[in-house]
Amino acid sequence: MQVLITGASQGIGYAIAEAFAKAGHTLLLCSKTEARLKSATEQLQVKYPATTIHSKVADLSMQEDCQSFGLWCLGFGTPSILINNAGFFLPGNIMDEEEGQLATQIAANLYSAYHVTRALLPAMIQKGTGHIFNICSIASLQAYPQGGSYSISKFALDGFSKNLRVELKDKGIKVTGVYPGATYTNSWAGSGVETSRIMEAEDIAKMIYAAAHLSPQAVVEDIVMRPQLGDL
Repeated sequence: MQVLITGASQGIGYAIAEAFAKAGHTLLLCSKTEARLKSATEQLQVKYPATTIHSKVADLSMQEDCQSFGLWCLGFGTPSILINNAGFFLPGNIMDEEEGQLATQIAANLYSAYHVTRALLPAMIQKGTGHIFNICSIASLQAYPQGGSYSISKFALDGFSKNLRVELKDKGIKVTGVYPGATYTNSWAGSGVETSRIMEAEDIAKMIYAAAHLSPQAVVEDIVMRPQLGDL
């Protein structure tokens, strides 16, 4: 299969890329940070030399980059799987977060998935098969202090996933919303939280890989994952 993963240079995105690379699938990867993307691509290629990996730098908070990245991917054929993982977290409360934070978070966490998906959908619909995973968050389901604009953007991504599923279910394309709780990535480094207290990025990757390999008539609509001891 041809698997497209956004935000693939580190954390959950990299773990997902490795899960599919290990199985020999063709990867199309992007990140906005050139050095990290180059390093991630080289690491995967060395570990899995039989896997074909293409990568492209793109800032998916920009609509133009989303569209150009989508067209670039279609140059290799229609992807079987699209994993919308690009995005990032800015803490803050609505009442006092910096001006413009909502626009920044919506652009990175919602519009990235919206525009990349729209760039690929005509080809996927024509093909009549495919699977779209949107990496949402527990913050899509439950408000919490210091969630602010991040949580708003992730609630919106959940809505995008649900609407997209309804639109595409009779077109052979599956849509899965993924809702991870605290997962150890670079954002947790130096936090003082024990790694044993939160999930591993590979945990998320394993669930996505499993959901991507069901029969055509079955879909996992939502994947909700939390640390065993609960949310932080």
